[in-house]
Amino acid sequence: MKSLLKLFAVTGLILTGFAASAQQAKKAPASPPDTVKATTKSGVAIEVAYSQPAVKGRTIGTDIAPYGKVWRTGANNATTITFSKDVKVEGKALAAGQYAIYSIPGEKEWVIIFNKGVKNWGTKYEESDDVLRVTVKTGVMKDFVERLKFMIEPSGKVGFAWGDKMVMFAVK
Repeated sequence: MKSLLKLFAVTGLILTGFAASAQQAKKAPASPPDTVKATTKSGVAIEVAYSQPAVKGRTIGTDIAPYGKVWRTGANNATTITFSKDVKVEGKALAAGQYAIYSIPGEKEWVIIFNKGVKNWGTKYEESDDVLRVTVKTGVMKDFVERLKFMIEPSGKVGFAWGDKMVMFAVK
């Protein structure tokens, strides 16, 4: 009888442990993944895959995504952008393919970096893998955006909104 009681007790502990770990697994990630896809009027299919960090009361440029330093432009794995055809980004040639997007935030301008490190964890950045850098003006959002949000316009404008920042670059 004691053996049977011990078996029930051990089984109960194991089942409780599985239930607890299953509940933890259901928790939403801190920076949920997202993907945006669109085809521009010029016929270029563009896809951006990224994770969405939240501002959480922090200040962009000081507390997060510090001005003047390379930032992974997202969270978790490297944010990637894929072009179905050769394109020009802000007038500079870029071959069709997939690239990691890094950036250097600035108060008035952001540098957008297209990098070969598409399989990297987001914080692993190698400048030697840069393929193209373009500088664009920093815009201001009318409405605050808590989670990083990428967008692709039919005109070929690609960019993201985060906090009170808007960063867009032209793809043709």
